[in-house]
Amino acid sequence: MTVGEVVTILRNGVLQILTLSAPVLITALIVGLVVAIIQATTSIQEQTLTFVPKIFAILLVLGFLGGWMFTSLSTYTTDLMRAIPRIAKPETVSAEVIEVNTGS
Repeated sequence: MTVGEVVTILRNGVLQILTLSAPVLITALIVGLVVAIIQATTSIQEQTLTFVPKIFAILLVLGFLGGWMFTSLSTYTTDLMRAIPRIAKPETVSAEVIEVNTGS
């Protein structure tokens, strides 16, 4: 296994995490921003007011995109598990004769 293969596996894992978490995080960010703007314009200073709309919005996004998220993650995991034999395969050692300098 080369360094390039390790970097590719790690890069694909990070990309998978970002792809799956982005819709939920962006939704929470937008809903939080909208609620904060409404709180600022109406002078409501309730700290817990942002949680309920965020929870509903996140559950809604998970309801719509949950199937896609599960399919994407299971495909990635299956591909990674299928690659284990290729990854674990020992590198072949060349049959070259190595001369040892004995100092004489």
